[in-house]
Amino acid sequence: MGLEIVPSIDLRNGRVVRLKQGDYERQVNYDVDPLKTAAAFRDAGARWMHIVDLDGAKEGRPVQTELIARVIAAGGLLVQAGGGIRSTDDVKRLLDAGASRVVIGTKAIEDWPWFDSLAHDRGFAQKLVLALDAKEGVVATRGWTQASGKRAVDIAMQISDWPVAAILYTDVAKDGMLQGPNLDHTRQLAEAGHVPVIASGGVGQIDHIRQLKQLPVWGVIVGRSLYEGTIDLREAIAVARS
Repeated sequence: MGLEIVPSIDLRNGRVVRLKQGDYERQVNYDVDPLKTAAAFRDAGARWMHIVDLDGAKEGRPVQTELIARVIAAGGLLVQAGGGIRSTDDVKRLLDAGASRVVIGTKAIEDWPWFDSLAHDRGFAQKLVLALDAKEGVVATRGWTQASGKRAVDIAMQISDWPVAAILYTDVAKDGMLQGPNLDHTRQLAEAGHVPVIASGGVGQIDHIRQLKQLPVWGVIVGRSLYEGTIDLREAIAVARS
């Protein structure tokens, strides 16, 4: 089975942006329309798209759900979306907005009983993605500012047989830097359990896609490299599926 290329749109104040290592003070703005960008992803052959509500992530509540719904409609792709998800109602609103899967990070780690209950609710089976953002293998929360003390690998093992759609694994040190993913930690996580793993952070050239193809991961998030032209989406998809 090939690797799924999942192009990303990070939204802040209605604009497409990227943060370097999750730092809001190190924001890169892109002069592109999010709706047209979603359509371009579809035209390049993508099947999935990843959307992050950065305002939501910062404020701890979804802020741009209405815009996300418009982006989903414009792209016509399968979408996983997140950012600031803190309640079951937040999850339902994103699903109602057209998302196929909802990404949950901080709230899941800080309120594990809630996430456990949600993940085992039949209505949310295969609709949740657990975001594990890690520094040196330890999960960080609240915009990567707080260390949870929990190892990403241990969490992956714990949810190995849960009906969760995927684990989104981001190496904080690599994110937005284009210098390559953390292959060792990504492999460890992917081999720790049975939930599909999506790699994120650091993919900056086509060789990084080839390297990830050698790992037992389901997909990879590609963001900044698309907007800055270091990776061509159509080529990346062809390499990933070959």
